[in-house]
Amino acid sequence: MSNNQKEKLVSNDLIQQFLEEDNKLSINKNDKFVEIASSLAYYLKSFSNIKRFLEYVSLILKHIFNQQLTLIIPFNEKGGIWKENIKFSGETKNFKMDVEVKNYLKNFNFSKNCRLKEINFFEEVLNNKFKEYVIKSHKILSRGKCRGFVYTFNHEISNDSQINERNLNFIISCLAVGLENHWLIKTKKKHENVDREISIGAEIQSQLLPDFCPVIFGVDLAAHCRPALQLGGDYYDFMSLKTNISEKRREKARWALVIGDVMGKGIPAGLLMTMLRGMLRAEVLTGLPPDRILHDLNQLAIYDLDQSHRFVTLFYSDYDPRTKKLRYANAAHNPPLLWKSSEQKIVKLDSEGFVLGLQNDAEYQCGQIQLNKNDAILYYTDGVIDTSNALGERFDEERLIKSFSKLCKQSLKSKEILNKIFKTLDEFTGKNRQLEDDASIVVFQLD
Repeated sequence: MSNNQKEKLVSNDLIQQFLEEDNKLSINKNDKFVEIASSLAYYLKSFSNIKRFLEYVSLILKHIFNQQLTLIIPFNEKGGIWKENIKFSGETKNFKMDVEVKNYLKNFNFSKNCRLKEINFFEEVLNNKFKEYVIKSHKILSRGKCRGFVYTFNHEISNDSQINERNLNFIISCLAVGLENHWLIKTKKKHENVDREISIGAEIQSQLLPDFCPVIFGVDLAAHCRPALQLGGDYYDFMSLKTNISEKRREKARWALVIGDVMGKGIPAGLLMTMLRGMLRAEVLTGLPPDRILHDLNQLAIYDLDQSHRFVTLFYSDYDPRTKKLRYANAAHNPPLLWKSSEQKIVKLDSEGFVLGLQNDAEYQCGQIQLNKNDAILYYTDGVIDTSNALGERFDEERLIKSFSKLCKQSLKSKEILNKIFKTLDEFTGKNRQLEDDASIVVFQLD
């Protein structure tokens, strides 16, 4: 059968005409079923409209199998009766019976989420009400899940009932595939909408992270965040403590440098990171020392973090270009690594403090250090050191210290150090291996 013929067959009016005039055609019952099966397969392949498909199957059941009446009760995606798509077909000579069954269906009160017990009760009442018919129940099964029921009403069992049963099972299997396709298409569209929203969210979030490093007098900066998913929970930022001064003067003003990590990854972590960013930016403008900033930030964020059952690690520092002094406080974040050029060694910048969101009365300690020419600081999140290779080995802090120390000895710029650390990370994890967590790095280097 040509595609053009098949397309004609999927028109309900032509199906009706084709089936009703079938007695005039010189083809036997098997040939007729082959034609219908072929058109049904074509319909499934070019599936687009579930209502037309159900009407088509209803027509087939009505004419091919000589049932007096046929009832299709499909389930919706939640397993409830899909009332608006219940299909009923009957011969015009059984008009009275047709009306009685339709009225019965209309008055039968199916619950929102149908259960097997309710279906059993429905079938029991159906058999008692229409005793003059042999009523057979057929499950519409797809991938082990019930997608509805087909009921056939006959006055008596015909001689070729075995053939009819086999052909009927084929049609019901096609019906199951059609219903499954419909819900899969709907689910796919939902996922596409969610993916689109996540992509927009990821784009907005990427814009919240600094898209370039600010100019700070005597400092060379580089930063990059590599999220494990589209949305990430890592956060870094650079904020001037003086906003109402010229760009030139701002270069020599005090700057806040912060890096943080929300527990987890994906959408929840991304949303909390965005919330925390807004709170922190408001706090920074107060000009308070780092320990007070973290204390107040914890007070502001603890309710929201507690409700979300998450916490945040954060390292906050501020730098004065005129004195080259760096003050800092740590809310249990990975301590940044300071390369002391004059001594050719790595020192960890750490101070006592709890994670944000766990303890209402948490206190934080403030540290301070004098920086010198060619000193460099590596701020990072735990996604860097927790990255593992195919053998399950972690990159760990020791490897990071060795890599950073080696690069600092080569007198490289911040951007070069940043790129080479990520390259080392990629070589360690291996090709085509996804990061298990968000990984962020900031390199702060004195000229």
